[in-house]
Amino acid sequence: MTSTTDIAALVLRVSSGALFIAHGFLKVLVFTIPGTVGYFGSLGLPGFVAYLTIFAELAGGLALVLGIGTRAVALALIPVLLGAVWVHAGNGWLFSGEGGGWEFPLFWVIINAVIALLGSGALALKPSAPALATA
Repeated sequence: MTSTTDIAALVLRVSSGALFIAHGFLKVLVFTIPGTVGYFGSLGLPGFVAYLTIFAELAGGLALVLGIGTRAVALALIPVLLGAVWVHAGNGWLFSGEGGGWEFPLFWVIINAVIALLGSGALALKPSAPALATA
């Protein structure tokens, strides 16, 4: 029998993964790879960081959706999200503000931390090990 915790982990894992895929494709298809590299450069970051970010978002998002290496992938994506918090920090708190604020990326950090704690949940191709501790 599937527990409500397993269903909750599934929903968080798949929704976060889908958002990562959407953000990766946004950088490829809308902003374009050269545009994304240029934007990262305008932030003072080396161009290769844009490529790493795109790869992390697409591959990591797919891994989350499929439930492969969920805990490790969720943790590995947190630095990408902290980078987004840094990029948006000067735009104020609300993400609806011009340039987007830092509330959404920080919330996404918390979501990925929860995914790392919960594991894969239901319908994962490679289920996570059981939770570290149970009450």
